[in-house]
Amino acid sequence: MIQGDEMRMHAKITCTYADEQVCKAVVAALVPDNLRVPRGLRVSTIRDGKRAVTEVQLDGRVETLLATIDDVLACTLAAESML
Repeated sequence: MIQGDEMRMHAKITCTYADEQVCKAVVAALVPDNLRVPRGLRVSTIRDGKRAVTEVQLDGRVETLLATIDDVLACTLAAESML
């Protein structure tokens, strides 16, 4: 149930890679982070060919959405830097 200053929000982050194997490795690195999330937050990452697609759905505060997007991008950057 959405209360007070909470909203229902959705964000989609798509990263396109030149190499499908790099994309596969990045997605594999991101998936464990999606398993344990707070109540009201849903995060999923899939690979679509050379694209890594992360969707974030939140019933909550905009600050939580922004922090989650920042987390996803930081984890993506970390995964890319290891390849």
